[in-house]
Amino acid sequence: MRPKHRMILAAVALLATAASPPAPAPSVHAPALDIPAIAKARFGNDAPWYEARIPFFESADPQIDAVYYYRWGLFRAHQRDLGAQGYITTEFADDVDWQRHPYASLNDASGFHIAEGRWLNDRRFTDDYINFMYEGGNDRHFTDYMADSVWGRYLVDGDREAVLAHRKTMRHIYRLWDEKFDFDKGLYFVEPLLDATEYTVSSIDASGGKDGFRGGDAFRPSVNSYMFANARALSRIAEMAGDTVTAEEYAARADALRTRVLADLWNPDLGHFTDRHQLTNAYVRYWQPIRNRELVGYLPWMFDLVPDEAKYAQAWAHLLNPASLAGKAGMRTVEKNYEYYMRQYRYLSTARECQWNGPIWPYQTTQILIGMANLLDHYDARGSVTRSDWMRELRLYTQLHFQGGKLDLEEDYDPETGKPIVGLARSHHYFHSGYVDLILTGLVGIRPRADDVLEVNPLLPAAGDLQALAWFRAERVPYHGHQVSVTWDADGSHYGAGRGLTIAVDGREVARKAQLGRVAVSLARKANVPIVREENVAVQLVRGGYPRPDASSGIDAEKLHDGIDGRMWFYPELPNGWDSAVSSKPQWYTVDFGKTVTLARAELAFFADDRTFEAPRTVFVEVFQGGRWRKVAANTAPLANGITELGWPAVQADRIRVTMAPTANRAIRLAEFKAFAR
Repeated sequence: MRPKHRMILAAVALLATAASPPAPAPSVHAPALDIPAIAKARFGNDAPWYEARIPFFESADPQIDAVYYYRWGLFRAHQRDLGAQGYITTEFADDVDWQRHPYASLNDASGFHIAEGRWLNDRRFTDDYINFMYEGGNDRHFTDYMADSVWGRYLVDGDREAVLAHRKTMRHIYRLWDEKFDFDKGLYFVEPLLDATEYTVSSIDASGGKDGFRGGDAFRPSVNSYMFANARALSRIAEMAGDTVTAEEYAARADALRTRVLADLWNPDLGHFTDRHQLTNAYVRYWQPIRNRELVGYLPWMFDLVPDEAKYAQAWAHLLNPASLAGKAGMRTVEKNYEYYMRQYRYLSTARECQWNGPIWPYQTTQILIGMANLLDHYDARGSVTRSDWMRELRLYTQLHFQGGKLDLEEDYDPETGKPIVGLARSHHYFHSGYVDLILTGLVGIRPRADDVLEVNPLLPAAGDLQALAWFRAERVPYHGHQVSVTWDADGSHYGAGRGLTIAVDGREVARKAQLGRVAVSLARKANVPIVREENVAVQLVRGGYPRPDASSGIDAEKLHDGIDGRMWFYPELPNGWDSAVSSKPQWYTVDFGKTVTLARAELAFFADDRTFEAPRTVFVEVFQGGRWRKVAANTAPLANGITELGWPAVQADRIRVTMAPTANRAIRLAEFKAFAR
């Protein structure tokens, strides 16, 4: 944090409610959301999972609300249960060739996954994911800013032990990136494909415009911003641990990178941060700047790498310029006047594949909205960017989630029409972006900090602006062991509890301001609720191994595996689970553990679409003991598109079976079968 900004916030903390005219006294009835009703309306039979875990939100914009809850559903759908290794978050719901097998993990999206998950009241999912990634899961297949994201998680939950847990591995991974460091130039370079951004200017131009999927190594604003942020995070973590030598070393690394990015990746001719080529061939030469502006040039603001100077702030004008990076439907990844703008190079069969030569990518749109929020929150030099611009871009991004009458986020979009480009089966409900974090840190304005201060600064324009919101409320937001609520009611008419901005902690109002603006209050941290971990023993990561499934019908090996692969969702666009035959006879699904295990509970997730699949009419669970099957539990009303739980006194067995009575003329889809010792 800049010294100037720290001084401002200190003053604000002392004058939190005196900075504007006093607001009317609050109503004795504090506004509150009907959380059970919202959870049921948004998530149907799966509501209990969300009701206990997520922060709830509503606003005057129903589309933002819909996408906010859709994104929590997306987060849940991408939780893969690995059994003994806990949960990880996946980028693609289903398998892709380039994932880390057999886990289905990819490191490039980890920053988004952690930023979203840090706002859950149940800390297990993100904690498990970070543990997995730093216990062998991060294979550096792509660039990432994971260490910075782990620090960002600490800013929300304040868990000192968790942020210190992997510092040695963090440093080891950081130093492995020396293979992509040019010691003469003091900058990192990377092939755009390994930056998860194939077909960018550097790779297309390095091929003479003929291709661009592979090659085109370049010194990029992305990887250098990531490594700057990771070094800064490692310095802060080391300082917290009392390791001053390491803290100073990584602070120096961060400072050196900042100096080189500002000196060498700022392109004065374009007024933008741009790549420099890292190779010489027939088409490009080493150290030559690329010839067009790209959206990636705003990533330095995402990590506060850029000084607060008008010289740099001018770059933001390109984002708002229709002739440059501003498409009708959202942010172009390269300028419209680039020679190979939107040229389609790559196809899978007849379907267009992923490219970064112009399309909107939710991935980078999220990053730029974070950088833009930083600019508006704590920079004086903002160029031509306003809060109205930020809200307009947020709404354009929001709109991309809608396809006809349904919500389904895909990989990339046409910048003029907003229609999906890739359109492949893998692309449905794609999780390489963020949204919840944008709402809570940007629109609601909770700015997480390492000290004992709660700071709120909603990035809404003033009333009368087309992008203004008359009201919103965020509730049950976890912060430093507390639960925070933030309410905005421009004239007091919506909630009837007074006009203005109100902040409450653990149900008690702590600050109020009549108009939009920054509020900072002292807040001593509390211990977090301990993480509860239960191990699902019925997970088959490797097909053919134990636990081993079998069934009465639908015995395709892939479908059998899908019933216990640790993945569970109810999206009709992405079939997932074991499917029975259409039959009037009872259907069964068995899991053989290959050894004796303790069993006391099962969870069954049944998918229904009211056409082909229905939840069974009844189910009962049996365990195999003494050479025979013994019934231990039954349910006469299993849920569709939710979790049916069955429990019994703990027993020892080597097999478990669920028997299901089908609905007439309907098949059963068991999206996931889990078994627990307690």
